[in-house]
Amino acid sequence: MILKAFREKSNQKYINSLLNSRKAVFTNDKVKTIGVLLNLEEYDDFESFRLYFKELGLTSPKSKVAAFVNDEKKINNLWDTYFIPKNFGWKGKVNSIDLQTFLDTEFDVLISYFKSDILELNLITALSKAKFKVGLSGVDERLYDLIIDVEVRQQEVFKLELKKYLTVLNKL
Repeated sequence: MILKAFREKSNQKYINSLLNSRKAVFTNDKVKTIGVLLNLEEYDDFESFRLYFKELGLTSPKSKVAAFVNDEKKINNLWDTYFIPKNFGWKGKVNSIDLQTFLDTEFDVLISYFKSDILELNLITALSKAKFKVGLSGVDERLYDLIIDVEVRQQEVFKLELKKYLTVLNKL
């Protein structure tokens, strides 16, 4: 139990160092690939994002959805990638090949679709090599380039707002 607390503190320090050294780079490149990060306890309809990508004309095979699962018993084989607290070591070390592949993918946009402040979700967002990061309000604002203030269950509003902002930013 004490080691878990030390590991969490170590990972939080690592997140802070990543965010403090982060330099936002804005490009006018069009969106081709999107990554989505979900918390299973808040939202579990990952197929709705795939349908949304099709609506936007984004059908790249590199677009992926990753889900955080707190309880291993809830793991479903339909997700592209899932991860559990055991997949993380000290100082931000990732112990999952699938998750590391998700992190190494340079998405044009990463959507962190969760409101809960969970260390592992924040770590994945901070470690991601995505060019543009979008998230919901209520989590550490340093993680994102664009924050949309909606509740998790208001996905239709989120979709409209995201499309509006990506169009304004000349990304669609």
